[in-house]
Amino acid sequence: MPLGFHRKPTGLPGEWFYCIKHAKVEEGPECPAKDRLGPYATREEAAHALETAEERNREWKNDDRWNDRPSEGGES
Repeated sequence: MPLGFHRKPTGLPGEWFYCIKHAKVEEGPECPAKDRLGPYATREEAAHALETAEERNREWKNDDRWNDRPSEGGES
C-alpha cells in the first residue's frame, strides 16, 4: 500500500476547522487537511471560514505587493 494513505487527520480538541467537502464545522478535526480550512480559535470563526477566505483573496488581489504590475511612480 502506498505511504500516506489512510492517515488520521491531525489536530487538537478545541481547534475548529471548516470542511469544504462536507460544508460543516468540525472540532478536532475529522476530515483530511486537503478538505479543510483552519484551525480557528472558535466554532463561530470556523463557520465563517469561506467568507474570511473570500475577503482575504480580495485583499490580496488588490495588494500591489502581490501583483506584477509596476508600482506608480517608477520601480521600487
